[in-house]
Amino acid sequence: MGFVKTKEEISRIQEIIKAPRFVNAEMLQIEFLTTPETVQNLLPPGLEPTEEPLMVAMVGRWQSNCVADYDGGALYVAARHGDIEATYVLAMHMSTDAAIIYGREVLGEPKKYAEMDLRKRGNRMSGWLGKDGVRLIEIEADLHTDLGPAQETGANFNVKALPATDGNGLEHDAVLTLAEFNLDLSVNREGTGSLTLRGTPQDPFDEIEVVSVNRATYVEGDLIASARSLATIPAEDFLPYFYARAYDWSLLDTEEVLSAS
Repeated sequence: MGFVKTKEEISRIQEIIKAPRFVNAEMLQIEFLTTPETVQNLLPPGLEPTEEPLMVAMVGRWQSNCVADYDGGALYVAARHGDIEATYVLAMHMSTDAAIIYGREVLGEPKKYAEMDLRKRGNRMSGWLGKDGVRLIEIEADLHTDLGPAQETGANFNVKALPATDGNGLEHDAVLTLAEFNLDLSVNREGTGSLTLRGTPQDPFDEIEVVSVNRATYVEGDLIASARSLATIPAEDFLPYFYARAYDWSLLDTEEVLSAS
């Protein structure tokens, strides 16, 4: 277990990377409609809008075979690539470095650090995702319908990209990926709910217009994942989306503050 892995250690690590399991999940979601113009602006090259301008806000917690226990939340946009329909991960914030690094480096998920809280009282649930004192996602739900255990599938689009070492653009063309999930749900409830999105200069969630809320859902269960690369996106075309998913490093200049004082 040193700084240079043995052949046996590499094999063990790769087997886990190829077959991640996210178990004992608890996920509270709100499906909502935004405007077609919003979806068109949010989707990067390689992805097209679906018939409805559908988005999802989610908060949850998980255990796993690869990144230990963690919690977090995300915003998703319904999208299409060729004949594949899935949700594009617009933003995803998690509570541990292991979850952040795995998701970003393996799948291309746009992960940052944040905190999450999820609470239940009878059929009522609430949850929020917060960072720097701002609750970016806040969900309230009345989950009055019990749908019973279920076997479902899901899929997410992500984009893998790295900034160039010299700071100019991306190192290589970006890669569009698809993560697919088999969900074994022991709890599956739905109902009504409300969603509040707030923003900061680094996470402008409040710029997304919530036109109407479709439904709230809450599930518990296991997610078994696999992933593959679908296509490349020219580096120059993806660059505006990459910088929006990462930090605006120019806003984190403490040298300027120190000089002014």
